[in-house]
Amino acid sequence: MLAAMNQPIPRLVFGRTGHSSTRTIFGAAALGGMKQDRADAVLETLLEFGVNHIDTAASYGESELRLAPWMPRHRESFFLASKTGERTREGAADSIRRSLERLGVERLDLIQMHNLVDRDEWDTAMGPGGALEALVEARDAGLVRFLGVTGHGTRVAEMHLRSLERFAFDSVLLPYNYAMLQQPDYASDFETLVTLCAERGVAVQTIKSIARRRWTEGDTQRRFSWYEPIRDPEALARAVAWVMARPGLFLNTSSDATLLRPTLEAAASVATALEDDAMLSDASRLGIEPLFVRGVSDTI
Repeated sequence: MLAAMNQPIPRLVFGRTGHSSTRTIFGAAALGGMKQDRADAVLETLLEFGVNHIDTAASYGESELRLAPWMPRHRESFFLASKTGERTREGAADSIRRSLERLGVERLDLIQMHNLVDRDEWDTAMGPGGALEALVEARDAGLVRFLGVTGHGTRVAEMHLRSLERFAFDSVLLPYNYAMLQQPDYASDFETLVTLCAERGVAVQTIKSIARRRWTEGDTQRRFSWYEPIRDPEALARAVAWVMARPGLFLNTSSDATLLRPTLEAAASVATALEDDAMLSDASRLGIEPLFVRGVSDTI
């Protein structure tokens, strides 16, 4: 189970970047629809827990603008990552410049190609005149330091492997939770990817740690993320601990900011390996399901 609370969140060198990041990374999609005063309170929570790595994206609503007022005072306190969903060189270059302007910074620590899973989009982004060229040019110009790739769905690990064979990315990001890893094909691809990343010094970020299931027509709760999260406090803590118990992985927090504090509290506890029967019991009791099932629900 979990040890006493109020311990610092563990840190781990983020791949070959040399940056010692908290293993819990703030998913700044949570700021996308917030007013500045609410965003300020969320960011104060990061300081309280010592979180030193922020992951945002050009497509996360007003997230970059909500972060901007914090940059003059706290830029050096955070490893700052953003993403572009553009697939062409010109589009990605414009997106990177706009992110820098919106954030009010001169340089990003990491820029990532956002959700690069579709094969046609992959061919465009990684080919001549594609987004990868813009990312490399931005790095060479000193606008970004490191390059990464992210994705959703059951094919994401397979596509990340393909991306790493084409280019030496510094990080990858993909879903990882108990329910997703019960799918043999996904689990096998994930393990292959993690092994390769360990060999090459590529950071592995994980998302959807506290996902319960997709929303259904009968759900009436307020929605702060595109999926329904786990709200049961003990089950949420176990879901976080399940990810944190595996060495070498980073956990990116949910876009539901109401669950940020309990997630960070769980991450700040010293996690030991959880027995599968505890996770299976939570899955059965709460109806936890994988968000992505091959051939059934493979997109957001």
